[in-house]
This record gives sequence, C-alpha cells and structure tokens, in this order.
Amino acid sequence: MKKILERKDLKKIVLRLRAEGRKTVFTNGCFDILHAGHVRYLQQARKLGDVLVVGLNSDRSVSAIKPGRPINSEKDRAAVLAALSSVDYVVVFREKTPYNLIKTLRPDILVKGGDWKKEDIVGSDIAKETRILPFLRGVSTTRIIEKVLRTSG
Repeated sequence: MKKILERKDLKKIVLRLRAEGRKTVFTNGCFDILHAGHVRYLQQARKLGDVLVVGLNSDRSVSAIKPGRPINSEKDRAAVLAALSSVDYVVVFREKTPYNLIKTLRPDILVKGGDWKKEDIVGSDIAKETRILPFLRGVSTTRIIEKVLRTSG
C-alpha cells in the first residue's frame, strides 16, 4: 500500500473510508527529527480512530515558521513517517497552515499536541472533534538540535 499520497488521491480514499463507516484521524506537523515523543503521540492519535492521516509541512512551510529548519527534507521526513505502523497516510502541504487540507479531507477527529489550546488549533472548526494529546516531557526536536550543537563544538 502506498502511504505517501497527493491531496486529491487521499481525498478519494478518505471519502471511501467514510462511506465504509471508518473514522479518520488527522494530525499535522513538521516532524523534522523524529523522536520518542513523536512516536508516542502518533500511536496515541492512531488509537482514536480507524485511519491516521499525517499532514506534513513542506520544506518551505517549515522554514516560514521555524527559521533555519528543516534539518531533514520533506521527502525524507515523509518516508520516515510512512515507515511507522501507526501512520496510514502522509500528505505534504505547502501552505503555512493545513487549513485547506483539513477542509478538503474533513477528518472525524483532529489531533494536536499538548502545547496547543483547542481554540487555537487550525481546522478545529471543520473536524467533528478536536483532541489534544499530552507530550512526552523533556523531548523535543529543538532540544535535540541544541544538544547536538553543544556537544559538537
């Protein structure tokens, strides 16, 4: 099964899944350097429904919100996410936010990490349900990058 899809192809799949009565969960992010916190988060998100779709920020959209990033290319980040058993589909979005992608897919459940407030989650007005999942404390891509920079000097 191909897991990295274009938006139009994924829309057809999500519509078919919905017709079958299956629940689609959507989350998004940069997932620049995949770590234990990401893996746990994606496993928890997957348990909320039948199918987990990850909207992945393109390289350009990552650099617009996180100067100096991404570390890994969108192609590599998508491949790593697609290799996870908890992730059913990956779709790259080029806009600054995934709003149009969420509007296209209309997921049953929208999921974000614990640092978000429900009212600030892009697309929460579209999804049937919005959930916030806790983060694994002390683990973040930024901390990993800072540690590498400290120890490499």
